[in-house]
Amino acid sequence: MSTTRPYPPGDRGPEPSGASGASEGTAADAPSGSPEGRQVRRLRLHGESGVVPLARDFARQALYAWGWLPAASADRRAAAEDVLLVVSELVTNACLHAEGPDELFLACDSKVIRVEVSDRGAGQPAPRTPHRAGRPGGHGMFIVQRLCLDWGVVRTPGAAGKTVWAELGAPA
Repeated sequence: MSTTRPYPPGDRGPEPSGASGASEGTAADAPSGSPEGRQVRRLRLHGESGVVPLARDFARQALYAWGWLPAASADRRAAAEDVLLVVSELVTNACLHAEGPDELFLACDSKVIRVEVSDRGAGQPAPRTPHRAGRPGGHGMFIVQRLCLDWGVVRTPGAAGKTVWAELGAPA
């Protein structure tokens, strides 16, 4: 299901600035926990080169830290690979259709992992309709839509850009 609501029902919405404990402008991983068992990591991408592999490696490290990897079963491995694919697609879309990504934000609790990619673009991501399987390009948001529980776009009034978020279920 695609959506442009700010966040799915029952979601806490995007984290306030600095929620991970990372200082502004850092290009490093900043793990943190929360009272509810929610773990958060944030990576500044603005001005970095090779952002797609950088974002995937960062997400893979987070999955190891959070116990998603190494996977004990094929289902758990598939869930981790889905997260990495969604990270790749959202960061790639920010590179192709916005002015490049500013930040990757990952949050995980016992039920859901949330991926957010912030950029300065004005466009609105949407799956291509009709989807044309077998044709090159244009599959990014279709893939995100198929793999995720929900996804959407958050815009801050009076500020340039947006945050595209997606949520995937945690492996059982």
